Amino acid sequence: MAEDRNTESWVRPSLLLYDWDNTLVDAWAGITAAMNAAMTAFAMPLWTVEQTRERARISMRDSFPVIFGDRWHLARNIFHATMKEQHLDHVRPMPGALDALEASAPWPMGVVSNKSGRYLRAEIAHLGWSSYFGAVVGAGDAKADKPDPAPLFMALEQLGAAPAATVWYLGDTATDMQAARAAGITGVLVGDAAHDGGVERAAPDLQFADAYRLAAFLRNLHMRTRLLD
Repeated sequence: MAEDRNTESWVRPSLLLYDWDNTLVDAWAGITAAMNAAMTAFAMPLWTVEQTRERARISMRDSFPVIFGDRWHLARNIFHATMKEQHLDHVRPMPGALDALEASAPWPMGVVSNKSGRYLRAEIAHLGWSSYFGAVVGAGDAKADKPDPAPLFMALEQLGAAPAATVWYLGDTATDMQAARAAGITGVLVGDAAHDGGVERAAPDLQFADAYRLAAFLRNLHMRTRLLD
């Protein structure tokens, strides 16, 4: 089992921002189905769920022109039509995700994802998690998407906060950690990033083996903080 990697110099959080896919939820079956609908229309090889998990790290507006070329808008329309029809049928909480959110409740929270904002907000509502988040920013909501820091800055603005090391961004990929560094906040890896080159490539400030470990850490941190107050 992967072990947590927490340095001695970690900064106590004042605010928690979460990535969505593969951090809090597993929605890859729905994303893969929508991707393959576009691939079929372009007579391109289909992706497996694992391939989607490995390749879908940047937003559609950044990735589709590379994959589909000048006709990427058509591919986008096919993808959206399929996602709109079935994505809520596939979204499931990641193991330990609800525990992590409950343990995070003492802190202000937000979500910043490269999933289109319309699907992100619908999935949060579908799971009954809207009350956890004071800010929700998806792909297309800000002027640029991750790894650009713009969506993180937008979420912080919605929460009335400024970038600082006390802001934690919790995600599962090197892209998430890159975005956190660009924003001047603390990058926290949840999992081992095996689908994205591993922990060393991600280079997080902190790392937890899974959401259960994260939840235990946050509960203990909150308890210690209360005892000191």
